[in-house]
Formats: sequence, C-alpha cells, structure tokens
Amino acid sequence: MTHALRITIAALLTLAVSIFSPHVLAQSPASEIGVVVMHGKAGSPARWVDELASALEKEGYQVANLEMTWSKNRQYDVDMKDSASEITAALNNMRANGAKKLFVAGHSQGGLNALLYGGEQSVDGLIAIAPGGSHGAKVFRDALGGYVGKAKGMIDDGKGSEKSEFADQEGSKGTFPVSTTAANYYNWFNPDGPHNMDYAVRHVRDGTPVLYIAPTRDYPSLKKDKQSHFGALPSHSLTRMYEPETDHLNSPSVSAPEIIRWIGKVAEK
Repeated sequence: MTHALRITIAALLTLAVSIFSPHVLAQSPASEIGVVVMHGKAGSPARWVDELASALEKEGYQVANLEMTWSKNRQYDVDMKDSASEITAALNNMRANGAKKLFVAGHSQGGLNALLYGGEQSVDGLIAIAPGGSHGAKVFRDALGGYVGKAKGMIDDGKGSEKSEFADQEGSKGTFPVSTTAANYYNWFNPDGPHNMDYAVRHVRDGTPVLYIAPTRDYPSLKKDKQSHFGALPSHSLTRMYEPETDHLNSPSVSAPEIIRWIGKVAEK
C-alpha cells in the first residue's frame, strides 16, 4: 500500500468517525427546537420577554410568544386548565411543523406557570425566569383576601359564571383592578390552590430539567425563597440555577444567551 493511499484511507476513516459520532447524531437542527415564551403578570408579549423571544428566533428555534390569560388585556378570561391548554396547543403546532425538542419558558408569573405546566405535561425542559406570583403568599392573602371571599360567596350563590370587579397584586404596581368571572378569579387566586411556588416546584415531573433563573436584584421575597424552591425541584443532571446580575424585569433579556446555551445542551441529549 502506497503512502498516499494510506493517508487517503486514514482521512476517510476520520471523516466517518466525525459523521457518525454519537455527539453529532444527538444534535438537533435549530428548527427542530420549539419554545413557548410566557410574559409576567399584567404584561404582554411585547414587554420584557420580547427581546428573549427575538433572540430565540434568531437562533433558528420555533417560538410561540403567547399572550396569556393574566395579561393586562385578558384579565383572567379563562381558568388554569384552559390556560394550560393554550400552551399545549402552541407546542402541538410547533410539533406539527417539525419540532422534536419542546421547551416552556416563562417570566415572573409566567415562570410559575411554566413549572405548573411541567407538573402536568411532558416537555424536554422548563425555563423559570424570576418565577413569582404565588397566590398563597402573605402579600396576596393580605391584599386580596376580601376579593377571594367575594368570589367564593358568588360561587356559593350560584353566580360563579357572572363577571364582577376584583383585584390583582404585583410587586412593582401594588393592587390594581381586574374584571372576570367569580369562578375564574377563585380558580386562580384561591390561596390554598395550586397557583403557589411550593406546590409547583414539588410537582414538576421527574426527568424534566429546569433552568431556574434568579436575578441578583430580584424582589426581596423572591430572593429569600429561591434556594428552598430550587432545592425542591426533582433531581436532574441538567437542572441548574443561573443568577444574572440584573433586576426582575430585565432578567429575560439579560438571560437570553444563557437560555440559548442551556436549551442547546438539553437538546443534545
């Protein structure tokens, strides 16, 4: 065998190893990755999460930046079950368009609902960005207890489907009015219901990795509880806490590069 022939064969073997290595085969094309993005309380797809959604789209991912029922415009027009169905519909649409790895990301109240969704449905990964809005927390009980009682009274009187004026509460805004049905309001704001971080983190499905984003300048209550909430997540080799140097509202945009890196790593599995 000539020297030149030996070099050619060696080169072909190297190419074959490169093409058929498990690492290369495991990588997903960007278009085969789908991500649902959810904004925070009283927000919209155009505020605070828009830069994250754009960064994901530029990466080539399929992205559904949803307007959720807790937006400023919708004011809890559906209950928690139907809200989760909207996430499922978006994921199914991306799956129909070729997505094979599916992720759910949310900011603030959207982060809590991403975790809640991960307790009910199977996805490839969850991204909880400064998750908050736990309606069992003292601040909500104190501020909204009267409205929760009003909703419960209407339901007991057979008026659960009637709309009325209630209130919501958000750390940077304080209390503000919302108009919805008594049944929807009580479904979301019952302090003993599932819309609580303690419940959400403990019910994430086993085998689901979570990127828990805890900004260093987050609201004090969220900073105080981050370690206990993160520690309650099911064990997974790819679950991690990321602590960007930013505040609550800017955490989605600042965290975009790390979210993309983490999604890529999870998608390789």
